[in-house]
Parts: sequence; C-alpha cells; structure tokens
Amino acid sequence: MTNRSKRYRALIKDAGIDLKQPQPVNSAVGVVKKLAKAKFTESVELAVHLNLDTKKTDQQFRGNFSMPHGTGRDVRVIVFCDDGEKIQAATAAGAVKSGGEDIVNEVLGGFIDFDIAIATPKMMRLVGKLGKVLGPRGLMPSPKAGSVTDDVVKAVTEFKGGKIEYRADAAGNVQVRVGTAKFDEKQLAENVSAFLEHVAEHRPSSVKGEFIKNIVVCSTMGPGVKVAFSAKEA
Repeated sequence: MTNRSKRYRALIKDAGIDLKQPQPVNSAVGVVKKLAKAKFTESVELAVHLNLDTKKTDQQFRGNFSMPHGTGRDVRVIVFCDDGEKIQAATAAGAVKSGGEDIVNEVLGGFIDFDIAIATPKMMRLVGKLGKVLGPRGLMPSPKAGSVTDDVVKAVTEFKGGKIEYRADAAGNVQVRVGTAKFDEKQLAENVSAFLEHVAEHRPSSVKGEFIKNIVVCSTMGPGVKVAFSAKEA
C-alpha cells in the first residue's frame, strides 16, 4: 500500500465523504475546491479512463474541445506561417511568436517555451522536421486537433480562450485541465459535464460495451474524487 503524507491523510479526513464512491459532478467539484488548500492557486484536472484498444487505428482517441468557462490558464501559442499579414495578425491576437522558417529553426535550436503550436497547411512541410521535438511533447500541429489551419487568427483566439487538445494515452486515459480552484463550483461543474458529454458523443463506433470506465477530478495537491456520469452514450 502506498504511504501517504500526513497532509494527504488530513485532506482525506476533511473530505467528509468516501472518496472511493463516485459523486455527482456538482458534489465532486465542491469537494475538490474544499480540499484545495495549497498556498498557490491549484489547477483542477479531470482524468477519464476509456474502454479503448489504442492499438487499433479507429480507436486512436484525440481531438479538441472548448471549455465553456476556459481553463484559467494563460496559454502560450506559437504560429508557423509564411504570410506577412497573417504573421502580424496572429501576433496581434496573442501569439508569443509567429513566423516561418525562422521559428522552425528556433524550435530546432531548443525553444520550447509554448503550450500550443499552430501551423498553416503550407508550412507543414517544414514543421514536419520538428516531429522528434514536438511529437513526444504532444505539441505537433494536427488537423484533427484544429491546430493546422489557414485561419491562424481564429485558432490563436480559440486556444487562448480555453480550447484544449486532448489525446488518450496507450492505456486509454485522457487527462485535461478544467479550471482552477478559484473557479466557482458552477463553472467547474459545467466544464466537467460539457467535456464528459463531448467524450461520450465521440465514442468510436468499434468500441463494445461500456465506454467511460472511470472518472476522477482533483486539484494539483489534492486527492482524487470519483465522478458519477450517466450519459446514455457512455
């Protein structure tokens, strides 16, 4: 059995519920907020375990989603684009860096201080060189994730406004940020519920049986709280 710290055991006691029993979304996020007692603003994360065989190409579960209330995070976006007007517009929209081959070379040189990379389709022939750098970090632009597009201004605005990319790992787990402990319970609950509905609606047709196997929400330093979810698609 894993040894837990005195602080962690105290949080479990303060929860006032059996954390092993799934709770309605509103109750679960309420407990998470109650237990977020760190001296810094804790983020709130949602982990979803899915019934996926990720070795099958039609069960590679990934995409993008816009949280109704954002994520509470200042997202750093870079844009790969070789059109002067679009470069200026992307920078004005909030991109930390915008450019063509010069930005590709910066990344090759070690620059990775960003959270999202957006590229125009034309630039992907050069961005492809960054596969070994961006791929393992989950930063490679992807059409399915909405980060390969000619409308770079719209993409920058959406990602900075709360749009996220998600991808199931080899074990079928998806983890996303749904806000911070400063969000009110209603905002957190609506973000959690909206994302779970999105996941259920995008269930691969080849999946047999129950799709969503387990759901846990937690803050950065807090214990996980199981979430009950009853969408028919799940």
